[in-house]
Amino acid sequence: QLSCLLRMVTLHGIPQDWDTYPQDLLLFLSPSDYAGNCSQFFINVGKANEDVLPREAPQRQQLLLEALECLGIPGTQINKTNAEVLGWLVCELDGDYIRGSGGTLLKDLSHCGSFLPEQEEAIRDVLSSGNTTFGPPSAWSAFTLSELSGLIPVLGPSILQQIPK
Repeated sequence: QLSCLLRMVTLHGIPQDWDTYPQDLLLFLSPSDYAGNCSQFFINVGKANEDVLPREAPQRQQLLLEALECLGIPGTQINKTNAEVLGWLVCELDGDYIRGSGGTLLKDLSHCGSFLPEQEEAIRDVLSSGNTTFGPPSAWSAFTLSELSGLIPVLGPSILQQIPK
């Protein structure tokens, strides 16, 4: 339905008032078709319902690639500001970005519904390193676990055994 609506909306050219349309429509649009700057486009995409596109949908990966290009991210390190612009697209980042960003993405990743095995491994690598604001697992508290609640299912026995009772 959204694809059909997008065709209807763009039938006579690209509108300049995208903010008056449902944000979910942006999931099927290219940032080059958006009247504002690309950062604003991805901030609005981050407010759209990510469940409109299935996890494996090529549009999700395409949106991520366009967002990384828009933000001018040269390597695999995402800073906090860029993570905020990416919104739920951080859930699409592969293990190299998760490792390259260190602990910067952990709170954002804790809101993701599920992870690919490669992402889980990268999250465990970052957390076991102890080089995050949470410190090593042996120093974690109940507060730390509540902050990381969305990541608990991916911790694995090697990390869980280090956490104080």
